[in-house]
Amino acid sequence: MNWLTTRRHFTLMVAPALIIYSLYMIYPILYSLYYSFTNFDGVSAGGFAGLDNYRQMGQDDAFWTSMRNTGIILGIALFLLIPLGFLLAILLSGRVKGSGAMRALVFAPAIIAPILVGLIWIFILDPKIGLVNAFLLAIGVPAHPQWIGGPTLSPYSIGFVYLWQQIGFVLTIFYAGLRMLPRDVMEASSLDGASRWQQLRHIQIPMMRETFGIVTALVVTGVFKVFELVYALTGGGPVHLSEVMVSYMYHITFTTQQYGYGMALAVVVFVVGALASAATFLGNRRKGEVR
Repeated sequence: MNWLTTRRHFTLMVAPALIIYSLYMIYPILYSLYYSFTNFDGVSAGGFAGLDNYRQMGQDDAFWTSMRNTGIILGIALFLLIPLGFLLAILLSGRVKGSGAMRALVFAPAIIAPILVGLIWIFILDPKIGLVNAFLLAIGVPAHPQWIGGPTLSPYSIGFVYLWQQIGFVLTIFYAGLRMLPRDVMEASSLDGASRWQQLRHIQIPMMRETFGIVTALVVTGVFKVFELVYALTGGGPVHLSEVMVSYMYHITFTTQQYGYGMALAVVVFVVGALASAATFLGNRRKGEVR
């Protein structure tokens, strides 16, 4: 099997996968980039528009609202989803009775289609028929917050539902990382008198740096793909106040049929997501080099 180690044969073996990847990934990116400089409407050929679509984006209030809402969901994911997922993994990794069943229950939402998750949470968060406002009314709270469909709370509610759906997935990755830690290190620290908090702070978290990096990268890229939850919960309304970047791109492209402008939005979504992912990987690498 020495022939497998040569660069030539390695290239030949990778080539089929690279060709398929190029056809299904790189070509659509280049296709979108090309049409982002046109006024293509999906029917006619469309003429060259230069940077007009990108100039329009700078003056589009709904686009900046979608950017802000995506940032809100990203903040919830980074500062709540990841810490809570790790905390649950810590709690369920010990010898707790029923921890296996608990892990299965927490992971269950991750395997439900996002569109169904959105439909489920409509019956919980809807201002008129939702269980949350019904409970508040039952205990005598007169206010009926617009958790979804309102001008303020919608992106936070979407972020919370996204957290609920993804926390089982994050927990599973952290749980696997915890199980891979060498037991002799933990046992030695216990013999040396280290408390549970000291083990967590000085042993487990540092040794799981790569796991944290993977989870962060997956969460960041996942936020920039949120669409079904928005579509099911609010439809982007009212008046685009709950749009995220992907849902607004979908609306412009397939509802208003401004394909050229929609492709420009798609390019921006791709670039912002790629930059965020690159920043995450570079940050993790620098932390590793410092340590």
